[in-house]
Amino acid sequence: MNSNPIPTTDSIEELAEFWDTHDLTDFEDQLEEVKDPVFERETLISIPLQPQEIKTLKEMAKAQGMDYHDLIKQWVIEKVSQV
Repeated sequence: MNSNPIPTTDSIEELAEFWDTHDLTDFEDQLEEVKDPVFERETLISIPLQPQEIKTLKEMAKAQGMDYHDLIKQWVIEKVSQV
Protein backbone atom coordinates (compact mmCIF):
# COMPACT_ATOMS: atom_id res chain seq x y z
CA MET A 1 0.00 0.00 0.00
CA ASN A 2 1.06 3.55 -0.69
CA SER A 3 0.87 6.39 1.84
CA ASN A 4 0.82 9.07 -0.87
CA PRO A 5 -2.67 10.17 -1.90
CA ILE A 6 -4.08 9.77 -5.38
CA PRO A 7 -4.03 13.24 -6.97
CA THR A 8 -7.32 15.10 -7.07
CA THR A 9 -7.23 16.87 -10.40
CA ASP A 10 -9.39 17.11 -13.49
CA SER A 11 -6.33 17.31 -15.74
CA ILE A 12 -6.13 14.24 -17.95
CA GLU A 13 -2.46 14.99 -18.57
CA GLU A 14 -1.61 15.11 -14.85
CA LEU A 15 -3.54 11.92 -14.13
CA ALA A 16 -1.94 10.11 -17.08
CA GLU A 17 1.51 11.17 -15.91
CA PHE A 18 0.74 9.99 -12.37
CA TRP A 19 -0.60 6.57 -13.43
CA ASP A 20 2.26 6.09 -15.88
CA THR A 21 4.59 6.00 -12.88
CA HIS A 22 2.35 4.31 -10.27
CA ASP A 23 0.56 0.98 -9.87
CA LEU A 24 -3.15 1.01 -9.07
CA THR A 25 -2.80 -1.93 -6.69
CA ASP A 26 -0.60 0.22 -4.44
CA PHE A 27 -3.63 2.44 -3.77
CA GLU A 28 -6.31 -0.17 -3.02
CA ASP A 29 -6.90 1.28 0.44
CA GLN A 30 -7.80 4.66 -1.13
CA LEU A 31 -10.26 3.32 -3.70
CA GLU A 32 -14.00 3.19 -3.31
CA GLU A 33 -16.60 1.34 -5.32
CA VAL A 34 -18.60 3.44 -7.76
CA LYS A 35 -22.24 2.43 -7.59
CA ASP A 36 -23.68 5.01 -9.99
CA PRO A 37 -23.17 4.48 -13.69
CA VAL A 38 -20.16 6.42 -14.93
CA PHE A 39 -21.33 6.39 -18.53
CA GLU A 40 -24.94 6.06 -19.53
CA ARG A 41 -25.43 3.93 -22.58
CA GLU A 42 -27.08 5.47 -25.59
CA THR A 43 -29.40 3.63 -27.91
CA LEU A 44 -28.19 3.42 -31.47
CA ILE A 45 -30.80 3.76 -34.21
CA SER A 46 -30.68 3.41 -37.97
CA ILE A 47 -32.42 5.83 -40.32
CA PRO A 48 -32.49 4.91 -44.00
CA LEU A 49 -31.66 7.92 -46.18
CA GLN A 50 -30.95 8.43 -49.84
CA PRO A 51 -27.31 9.03 -50.88
CA GLN A 52 -28.12 12.62 -51.88
CA GLU A 53 -29.68 13.26 -48.46
CA ILE A 54 -26.52 12.00 -46.76
CA LYS A 55 -24.39 14.16 -49.04
CA THR A 56 -26.46 17.23 -48.16
CA LEU A 57 -26.29 16.41 -44.44
CA LYS A 58 -22.51 16.07 -44.61
CA GLU A 59 -22.21 19.43 -46.38
CA MET A 60 -24.46 21.13 -43.82
CA ALA A 61 -22.55 19.61 -40.93
CA LYS A 62 -19.17 20.53 -42.43
CA ALA A 63 -20.33 24.14 -42.79
CA GLN A 64 -21.02 24.12 -39.03
CA GLY A 65 -17.71 22.41 -38.23
CA MET A 66 -19.26 19.21 -36.97
CA ASP A 67 -19.81 15.58 -37.93
CA TYR A 68 -23.11 14.85 -39.65
CA HIS A 69 -24.01 12.27 -36.98
CA ASP A 70 -23.72 15.01 -34.35
CA LEU A 71 -25.82 17.37 -36.46
CA ILE A 72 -28.63 14.81 -36.73
CA LYS A 73 -28.44 14.11 -33.00
CA GLN A 74 -28.60 17.85 -32.28
CA TRP A 75 -31.71 18.21 -34.45
CA VAL A 76 -33.44 15.27 -32.77
CA ILE A 77 -32.66 16.61 -29.29
CA GLU A 78 -33.97 20.06 -30.27
CA LYS A 79 -37.24 18.62 -31.60
CA VAL A 80 -37.74 16.26 -28.65
CA SER A 81 -37.21 19.11 -26.18
CA GLN A 82 -40.05 21.04 -27.87
CA VAL A 83 -42.59 18.30 -27.12
